[in-house]
Parts: sequence; C-alpha cells; structure tokens
Amino acid sequence: MLVIGLAGFVTTLDNTVVTVALPTIQTELGTSPAALEWVVTGYVLTFSGLMLAGGRLADVHGRRRTLVAGLAVFTAASLAAGLAASTGGLVAARLVQGCGAALILPAMLAIVSVGNDDRRRSAGVAVWMASGAGALALGPVVGGYLTQHVHWSWIFLLNVPLGVLLVALTVVAVPESRDERAVRVDAPGVVSSVVVLSAGTFALTFGIELGWTSPPVLGAAVLTVAGAVAFAVAERRGRDPMVDLTLFRARAFTGGVLAQVLWGLGVNGVFFFTALFLQGVLGFTPVMSGLAFVPLALLVVVVTPLAPVAERRFGAARTVALGLVLVAAGMLAVAFLRPGDGWAGLLPAVCVIGIGSALTMPLGSAVLGAVPESRAGVAGGVFSVAREMSGLFGIAIIGVIVNGSASFTAGYSAGLLVAACLVAVGAVVSLVTLR
Repeated sequence: MLVIGLAGFVTTLDNTVVTVALPTIQTELGTSPAALEWVVTGYVLTFSGLMLAGGRLADVHGRRRTLVAGLAVFTAASLAAGLAASTGGLVAARLVQGCGAALILPAMLAIVSVGNDDRRRSAGVAVWMASGAGALALGPVVGGYLTQHVHWSWIFLLNVPLGVLLVALTVVAVPESRDERAVRVDAPGVVSSVVVLSAGTFALTFGIELGWTSPPVLGAAVLTVAGAVAFAVAERRGRDPMVDLTLFRARAFTGGVLAQVLWGLGVNGVFFFTALFLQGVLGFTPVMSGLAFVPLALLVVVVTPLAPVAERRFGAARTVALGLVLVAAGMLAVAFLRPGDGWAGLLPAVCVIGIGSALTMPLGSAVLGAVPESRAGVAGGVFSVAREMSGLFGIAIIGVIVNGSASFTAGYSAGLLVAACLVAVGAVVSLVTLR
C-alpha cells in the first residue's frame, strides 16, 4: 500500500507541480514560449503514448520488474531535469520522465489486482486515488514554495530520494507476478499503439493553439487514424496480441472504461478552464483560485477510504452512479455562477464534486476485477489510457465550445452544461454495466 500510494503521488505530482515554475524557468533558461510548452506537454506525450505498451511489458516480463524499471527511469530523468542547464536538456528529461511513468502506472495497477480479493483490490485503488488527489492539491503549493524560496530545480530533485526509497520498498514488499503463457511482446501492437496515442495526444494538445486545420495537427490526426487501423489489424491477427480484444466482451470492463472516459471528458475538460473563470469572471486572485481546488482534493482524500464500504453495502454500480450524479450536479451549480458570486456559491459545488469523485473509486476495481489476472497489466494500461486521453479530448471539446461562444462566461457555462450531461450519461452506463 505504501508503494502504491507513493508511486501514485509522485507520478501525479509531476503532472501538476511544473506549471507554477514555468515563468521562472523561462527567465533563467531563456526559453521561448513554444519550447516552454514542451516542458509540460513532453511529459504528457510520452506518458500517454506508452501506457498500453507499459501494461503489456508488465504482463510479459513481470509486474515488479517493470515497476522497478519505471521507477529507475523516472528517478534518473528527474535528476537530469533538476540539473538541466538548457531548455533542450530539460525537455528531453521530461520526455524520459513520461516514459518511466508509463511503466509505473499500469504495473502498479496490475500489482493491485493480481492475487488480491475484491476488498484488497478496492483498498489498493482507493489508496491510488487518494494519493493522486493529494498530489493534485499539493502540486501548485509545493511548486510555488520551492520556486520562490529554494530553486525551481528542486521540484524535480525531490523525486530522487523518493524514487530511491520506492525502488527499495518495491524490491522488499512487492511480490513478482507475470503472465506465464506470454512468451513474447507483440511488437506490431506496441509500435502501432505508441503511434496512435502519441499522435493523438499531440493533435489534442496543440489543436486549439495551432488550429485544427494546421498541417502539424492534421498530419497528427491522419497518423492517429492510420495507426488505429494498423493496431486493430495487428491485434486481430496476432498470435499473442498486446490487447486481447475479447476483454471488451466483459460488460463490466467495457462499461467501466466507457464510464471513465465520460467522466474524464466532462471533469478534466472543464477544470482546464476553471482557473480562467475564477480569476476573470469571479474576480479571484491567483492564490484564491489555487485554494479553490484544495477542498475538492481534500474531500477526495477523506471520502475515498469510505467508498469501499459503500461499495460492499450498495454495490459498485450504485456507488459509482451516485458519485457521477453528484459530480454532474456540482458542475451544474458552477454553471450558474455569475460575476460577483464568491465562496458562498462556489464552495458547496466544489465539495459536492469532491465527494462524488471519491465515490467513483469502485470504477477502477470493477474494471481490474473483470479481466483475467494474466491480463492485469494491459487492463491497467487501458484504464489509464482512458483516464488520460479522455481528459485531453475533454479539453479539446470544451475549448471548441468556449472559443465559439460570444463571451468566455457564456462559453464556460455552456461547456459546463455539456460536461455535466456527459458525466450523467456515465452514471447511467455505470448503473447498467457494473452490476
């Protein structure tokens, strides 16, 4: 549990801690705005692009071995990022960090699943979700403090002792497991999945900035479609496919992944624009807008341990559906906030979203429990990809709504209504499929 919590914490923290330090990094390294964006997106690009491959590597070569390898790569890249003296060096280190995280997350979820009953699996997923929520809350705070009072490099260097500790704990505490029937890695499946996810991530990340019809984005979109076709062919014809498509015959697996996608489309898409709304419409200061996310994250940490209790009493379907309904209701409440509304209008909605998000925890354990243990790594990879990619799709969809509206306030409200509907559909899907 300690390994799961710490590993989930550091990989999520590195997704959020950097943003506060970007102005300082730009000044000290003389970074151009375009290159500065790659300090953030480089990590997301390799993280998202390699997760499916990381899940299969974990099944074939061993979950503990893959987790240790991922932690070692992540730690070494963190050291390189902290010592970087140029923008190119920092971006390269961030790309390698994402590679390490792509091995860590699916291997970690497979370790939670293999050899554990439903109660232990639920507890492991709860620890993972709570640690991620804690990282989301602490990321801007830790990044801001270290950048202002120490040096921006320490947002990366702090990962080094944590990584060394995690490697030692993993070797001592985590049992090894692998798919004994797997004799090789599905190379065509690995290559095509990396192409699909990396090109898709690039298109969704830069679509709003460069324009959806710009040559780089169109080229990435074409590459994504071509890679998806190649991946489907490779998985259907392969003797030992990376992603066994028969997994999707399990109703709980398919429904859980779909519900996760709908949740990610709604929640992540809206939150990307929330800081702009808080400061530009409600008149919050940057500090106040950062603090607005803290109650949500703290409630996820506090309520998540109670979610397995609710799951055992009411079942995964009802618990997850209730959580998604609460998230949708909180988003609807935010949609009706207007200039002049302050904490009194915002805080109840934020708290409802936090409680609802915590109650969606059984979604992960339901997905992992619906597949054979031999495919636990790939199942973790699919679930993780659904989580990451749906967030990028959500940002793109809500961005189109915001940019196409007469004003930011109208666009943000319309985006919230669309996002709430998507999350509500996820509640229905969960209620039907997770029984």
